[in-house]
Amino acid sequence: MGNIVFNIALAKVAYYASLPAANDALIAVPIETSGIVSDATMRDYDDLSTLLAGASNEQTTMGRKTLASVTVTVDDTNDRVAVDCADITWTAATGNAISAIVICYDPDTTTGTDADLIPLTKHDFTITPDGSDVTATISDFFRATSSA
Repeated sequence: MGNIVFNIALAKVAYYASLPAANDALIAVPIETSGIVSDATMRDYDDLSTLLAGASNEQTTMGRKTLASVTVTVDDTNDRVAVDCADITWTAATGNAISAIVICYDPDTTTGTDADLIPLTKHDFTITPDGSDVTATISDFFRATSSA
């Protein structure tokens, strides 16, 4: 499950994960270890462009991945909603070490810029790519419960 939910995405993640638009997607962005900001700082960024304009750097050698098999499950028994996706695999991963994966909502994959990508969750994921395949298993990348 995500280590933080970005302030801009509170109460919106389940909606975005349902992929309500015609050409939308959830995108995993690897973030380099060097320069990564604290969770307290990171959660205040409202779009990917602003996040990357700060001290944090995208690890571009591995590249972004579109999440597959995204599911939103309403759990009435436990009064929560869970969002899950298939494992994310980078084949023959190389480049700088990473410490996190940020999952963003892209409202239109056919146009737009990083300023359009809304950061939803950040997951601690520490690896040093060495040319082997890397798989991130993110079970229930987001879970929200109701407060009574």
